[in-house]
Amino acid sequence: MTHETDIAALTRRIEILEAEADIRRIQARYMFLCDTPVPEYGVTDDKERIDLIMQLYTEDAVWEGVGEYYDNQFGKADGAEAIRKHFEGFWGQKQDPALILNCHYLTSEQIHVHEGGKTADGQWVHMQPWLFSDGKALLRSSRLNNAFRKEPDGVWKITRTRTENVFVAPLPATWASDYPSKSVLLKP
Repeated sequence: MTHETDIAALTRRIEILEAEADIRRIQARYMFLCDTPVPEYGVTDDKERIDLIMQLYTEDAVWEGVGEYYDNQFGKADGAEAIRKHFEGFWGQKQDPALILNCHYLTSEQIHVHEGGKTADGQWVHMQPWLFSDGKALLRSSRLNNAFRKEPDGVWKITRTRTENVFVAPLPATWASDYPSKSVLLKP
């Protein structure tokens, strides 16, 4: 190998590592913003939450739930406006019973940056406990198969969120205690 090819190979490896780190941050930020209570300090309503989530998506993105459990529950949203409406349907209206606790845990990460370094996909398994105002609780797990694109400004964004149910399990009403009504973790 020549000095130039060594530098080119090292540059490519660094670009892949940086892309993986950016994608990991985007996916974690998405999950963070989906938690309840929303931990982003200063976010006082779900419209603000949705606006922050939408900043992570491309205009032509797709959000879909697939498989025998999620087909009828989530369906498919094509494009940023449809995705926004999907989130507004989930957070935009008062629910009874209200969701008072929800936290996403990501595991089993696989990120693949494709040749050229402009697109990537990633797979995760996530778990999330849910607690409702009436005391009901459940634990959900799903697999994610998401896609990403590096935009012309150099910022990675989500082009596809695809989720498939692994299981839903009821939890006893007393499984959690001492949870906050709002998050102050990021308060300056």
